[in-house]
Amino acid sequence: MNLTQLRRQFPALMQQVAGKSPIFLDGPGGSQVPQPVLSAMSAYLGYYNSNLGGAFFSSEKTVELMADARQAAADLLNSPSRDQIVFGANMTSLTFSFSRAISRDWQAGDEIIVTNADHFSNVSSWQQAAEDKGVKVNTVLINEADCSLDLAHFASLLSTKTKLVAVTYASNTTGSINDIKRIVEMAHSVGALVYVDAVHYAPHELIDVQALDCDFLACSAYKFFGPHLGMVYAKREHLEGFTPYKVEPAKDVIPGRWETGTQSFEALAGLIAAVDYIADISELDGSYSRRDKLASAFAKTKQHEMALSEYFLTRLVNYPKIKLFGIDDLDRLAERTPTFALTFAGLEPRQVSEFLGKQHVCVWDGNFYAQGLCKQLGVLDTGGVVRIGCMHYNTIAELDKLFDLFDELI
Repeated sequence: MNLTQLRRQFPALMQQVAGKSPIFLDGPGGSQVPQPVLSAMSAYLGYYNSNLGGAFFSSEKTVELMADARQAAADLLNSPSRDQIVFGANMTSLTFSFSRAISRDWQAGDEIIVTNADHFSNVSSWQQAAEDKGVKVNTVLINEADCSLDLAHFASLLSTKTKLVAVTYASNTTGSINDIKRIVEMAHSVGALVYVDAVHYAPHELIDVQALDCDFLACSAYKFFGPHLGMVYAKREHLEGFTPYKVEPAKDVIPGRWETGTQSFEALAGLIAAVDYIADISELDGSYSRRDKLASAFAKTKQHEMALSEYFLTRLVNYPKIKLFGIDDLDRLAERTPTFALTFAGLEPRQVSEFLGKQHVCVWDGNFYAQGLCKQLGVLDTGGVVRIGCMHYNTIAELDKLFDLFDELI
């Protein structure tokens, strides 16, 4: 992977702020955006801004754009059909919408399962739906040693009463990746549906919804180098079988029956460009499908991100005043993303992020809406953690600068 050439595509990475090159280690909160995405969004707004269904060129272009965006998302997720992709303002809004439709037939005595590993977009939405229906909510704990899901605890909560399991593919706080395929198999064995939050996972690994056999999978384009846009994959029988809350004249055809209001067509243009940007990392020629290119590209970026993780973890052992939450075993790098949750002895997380921010090193602090995880780890009431999040555009040199600042801070 030609990292220098790749980084040149990102205007944010090429800028100077107060005479310094900023370092973006805030990827889990939202990635930086390459020029092709910016250009695609600007071109759509500049020449074709319209709506669907008109008898004129810009509307026809918008109809074509919508279909192309569904196909790009289908290729990214390996959906059997582009008609199984639903778009919305963001993952949270879509999940609340799906939770309302899926819970229509829940009854008192039913149960659902959420987890302490999840962002609360995939918790609160289901908790509130359950409360409306008198349904019991069970919560899976994490293994505190590596912040993965406690699958033995999950198994103990499963029963024939379980209607749905809401689970994250990877923790947006600690980077720990969960065994979604096994979780799906366990849930399906008792007849439960599975709704997967893949927001944090999507920028780091190739997703295959058919291999997972999940019922629903949600992610957000702004986490994988695109604009603010949410999407949900769903099995066709669910899109056809459940009844969404929808404006009356537009209730019949999937996937449109699940989409409310006018979509952000400029964001859809950016989505296509973002998927193609990732595919182009493969450097494969036009004889390969987009899906093949994506597979090759993610293999490259995964290798680089594992190298970043190895370097970070190897250096971190020399800092006894910094505590890591998550996988620290170098033999298990494939089981985590390059996202690191840290606490510093004697310092509040905000103090650390402010110190780094003054040096134009961008990191996050807080609980990142992963309240269950931070509460179980005992950091919820002390400011959460400092989150260092690498993407494939980050470098070893940037990590060296980060550790130099750790030395100065400590």
